[in-house]
Amino acid sequence: MNKTILLVDDDPFQLKLYERLLQDNGYLCRVALSVDAAEDILKNFEVPDLIISDYEMPDKNGFEFRKQLLGQPSLKNVPFLFLTSINDERFIQEGLDLKAIDYMAKNIPPARILSKINNLMLAVKEHYERSLSEVKGVAEKLNLRNIPLQAPQLKNFEVSYFNQSYQSQPGGDFIDFIKVDDRYTFVILGDVMGKKWGAWFFSFSYLSYIRAAIRLCVFDGNTSLSTILNKLNRVIYADELLTDIFSTVSILLLDDELGKIAYSGAGDLPVLKFKQDSRELESYQSDGILLGFSEHVTYTEIEIGLKDEEELYLISDGMIDFQVNNEKKSDMNLFKAKLHDLKIRKEPTELLVRDLFNKHTSQVDDCSFIIVKRK
Repeated sequence: MNKTILLVDDDPFQLKLYERLLQDNGYLCRVALSVDAAEDILKNFEVPDLIISDYEMPDKNGFEFRKQLLGQPSLKNVPFLFLTSINDERFIQEGLDLKAIDYMAKNIPPARILSKINNLMLAVKEHYERSLSEVKGVAEKLNLRNIPLQAPQLKNFEVSYFNQSYQSQPGGDFIDFIKVDDRYTFVILGDVMGKKWGAWFFSFSYLSYIRAAIRLCVFDGNTSLSTILNKLNRVIYADELLTDIFSTVSILLLDDELGKIAYSGAGDLPVLKFKQDSRELESYQSDGILLGFSEHVTYTEIEIGLKDEEELYLISDGMIDFQVNNEKKSDMNLFKAKLHDLKIRKEPTELLVRDLFNKHTSQVDDCSFIIVKRK
């Protein structure tokens, strides 16, 4: 995916020059003629991969802009490059003291501007990949995993899943299968609100609570999904570390002895079922809100019948999100139409996943997909 750069300069001609240069060389650009305009862009759009800002601007200058960004956790680590016509060591040092990665003079040739930006982006990418590798290594050693290694093997049901993280970065989607005995297996799909590392970190907290709630209820002889979610929500709401951290979750209980399925969810997307007789998609929607959003919530439970060769689909919101003109859009009906078309053509599960994801070229979030099929 193309990298996005935010350009901030009060000179319209200079701004257009840089925008054209970068767009012609594969970058996506957002432009602002003032710090206030740049702040509006940062509030309303995805966080850019790089910010390039002029120093000398009316009202608020580049240093003030940088200081404001350093006070915002979601923006302080975005690489920042100063653009200036002032060749003064004092100004340069002040910019570097504000953790800018470099400065660039306005009068250098376009080829050098492009080379400098390309080299900076490459250095940032290499640094990120090293950090990602180290963190993943530690997580593996601690056996921290929010996506399982394999699906459970059951007598009456076939379970498969797919997960594709956004830009290969850890994210908030999590999947788990809890087989408590030969009869009961819980299928879990959740999505912690937030992006990248923060959501990824909190997904382990949510998974721990979900696993504990299920085990404790099962030990008491209670397999009610509504009971499990009601207790789980109250505990999460009371956890101060998870204040303002919310999650969706879909839970299926597979009864492998009677061949029955129960479903309950919190703030999740509908569970879909492809019906063999009518060749249509049926939706099952929970009425519970996000986990941790409110202390007193009543979660309900739905029984879902599944005939031979019929399939259930659990999806995260990344499956219905896409990008148009560099803006994020969501369309559940578009996803359902694509899924329905594949099923009408009788695509096997493996090809179904391949077709859905290989053509998902505008992925803007983590994508997760669980399929439960009656054998």
